[in-house]
Amino acid sequence: MTPRELRAARSAQPARRTYLPLEGLRHKPTDYEVTTSGLLYYPARGFEVETPVSGHYAKYQQGGLLQSSDWEAFEDPAHFTYSSYVAERRDQEAFLDRLLERPLSPVPRELLPLLGLLSALRFPLHGLQMVAAYIGALAPSGRISVVAAFQAADELRRIQRLCQWLGRSGKAAAEVGALGREIWQQAPAFQPLRRVVEELLITYDWGEALLVLGGIVKPIFDRLWFEQLAGVAERHQDEILEKILSSLGDDGHWHAAWFIEFCRAAIEREPANALKIRRTIDRHRPRVAQAAQALLPAFSGLLGDEGARDCVWRELDAALDAHLSRAGALAAGSEEDQHGAR
Repeated sequence: MTPRELRAARSAQPARRTYLPLEGLRHKPTDYEVTTSGLLYYPARGFEVETPVSGHYAKYQQGGLLQSSDWEAFEDPAHFTYSSYVAERRDQEAFLDRLLERPLSPVPRELLPLLGLLSALRFPLHGLQMVAAYIGALAPSGRISVVAAFQAADELRRIQRLCQWLGRSGKAAAEVGALGREIWQQAPAFQPLRRVVEELLITYDWGEALLVLGGIVKPIFDRLWFEQLAGVAERHQDEILEKILSSLGDDGHWHAAWFIEFCRAAIEREPANALKIRRTIDRHRPRVAQAAQALLPAFSGLLGDEGARDCVWRELDAALDAHLSRAGALAAGSEEDQHGAR
């Protein structure tokens, strides 16, 4: 056929009513479906131009740990589009902005140890932001890329808001910054966590990185940093810090929810993923748990005495079991075995 004949044949066909990836739907596509479906062409077709990075994608994406015949089956439970994500975070930010407009007041004496700890927290949060961004870049589906990108933005939001609270402490920014860096690089309690984050940064398989990040690291440390410490701030009547931590913790609830849906979709479409997910979790969980347990004494009296810190750890560990169970990532017998060993 000549080009003119091809154009004539196409014009004779009924006009398409939606995008090709959505033609099989039996309902009007939602904004979420329109903006997240079929975004990536290269997982199926390959890159238009071969470059050295193509081998990286071939090894760590197409040849990665997790495989599926249809990654588009995953859906973000919040159905975030760019506009709906920005609208929700805008409301959260407006609330925190109003809090931070209040007159400066001294940090309660009991919370002064948090100046160094929250300054040090900037570093692992930045690491988790980079891991989320990497997962978004390597993910084989636009829907996974979108939620990972929003999660990376949330981690930057956390750094910004914690720095704003630190800036209200009355201490020089350079002094607080240097203290946090020293704690992150030198304090023995932080070194197991530092190793976990740095090893995660060189975990190139996108699926393994996602499982460790969303399956183990964030469920433990989000609850520690943004739930346990929010309770500490509330007890010591620092409303601004308590509301900041609670708001940032709400972001983590969505991170956990979409990870659970991801695991369910991965297992439903490819049952062999179930064993891969559970083995990966079982392999990495002990060192992440050890990093959390090593960190708890750094909070000193903020979390109570040694008995109280043990109670905090048991709560974190039980919450992790519940999270992994909902995701289908807890191996049969693991929960009983782990609790029997404790």
